[in-house]
Amino acid sequence: MKLTFRRPDGSHGVHDTDPGTSVMEAAVAHGEDGIVAECGGSLMCATCHVYVDPAFSDLLAPPAEDEAEMLTCTAAERRPTSRLSCQLVLTDDLDGLVVEIPEEQV
Repeated sequence: MKLTFRRPDGSHGVHDTDPGTSVMEAAVAHGEDGIVAECGGSLMCATCHVYVDPAFSDLLAPPAEDEAEMLTCTAAERRPTSRLSCQLVLTDDLDGLVVEIPEEQV
């Protein structure tokens, strides 16, 4: 399945990723700068913050309470489409997902 990262400089990284992988894991595996992932996906930081393309927002469950709380700690502006990429697990329905990496994470 395809996963696209829109980088702060306007460039794009398009990667083939397996279902069941989190967006954060895919970013780290493919060397996407801007996804710091300090806690390794244990929902203890907000350094894997992304903006989900609005076209995919309805395909995602709303953030759980823990994620919503961590989203108050993001270094970059929080938007309605803000999510922590460690909490976004890829499924076949999300093939082609596009996320934007904020300019800063820490």
